[in-house]
Amino acid sequence: MNGDMDLGTPDLFSVGTTGPVGERLFLLHFGQGPQRATVKVEKQQVAVLATYLARIVRELGRPGHLPEDLDFDVDVEPDWVVGTIGVSYDQDSDRLVVIVEEAGDDGTVARIAISREQAAAFAIRATSLVEAGRPPCPLCGLPLDPSGHDCPRTNGHRPPVT
Repeated sequence: MNGDMDLGTPDLFSVGTTGPVGERLFLLHFGQGPQRATVKVEKQQVAVLATYLARIVRELGRPGHLPEDLDFDVDVEPDWVVGTIGVSYDQDSDRLVVIVEEAGDDGTVARIAISREQAAAFAIRATSLVEAGRPPCPLCGLPLDPSGHDCPRTNGHRPPVT
């Protein structure tokens, strides 16, 4: 994808994953009409964005009917990799503006002005996807790997037995 995107009334703003748990690739998909983009994001970026959007929606008041069709084809190559994500609230349009910037210098910037309903639906879906991953280690908080976990808090030793 070349050039910046400015989506004032997007019809899609969603997140999905591809790959097995522990190796999942998180994809953010957004678009307005024929203009669409799928970008690679980190799991932590998705978690923070979901938490932040949920908090703003709670502060603004209960949204209307939430969009239900948030599915998209995750078997596509991402257009680019996200570096930073920012969020602001445009009171005049009553929209949450998500600004997604491509990693690296002179990257693409997408400005997506989503409704409260889209923000709430995204937060619910994103939280569900993030929580469906590997459980955190009770000592260090890093994801537990089924093949073993070298916990930095144990300094190479076995965790204490209670």
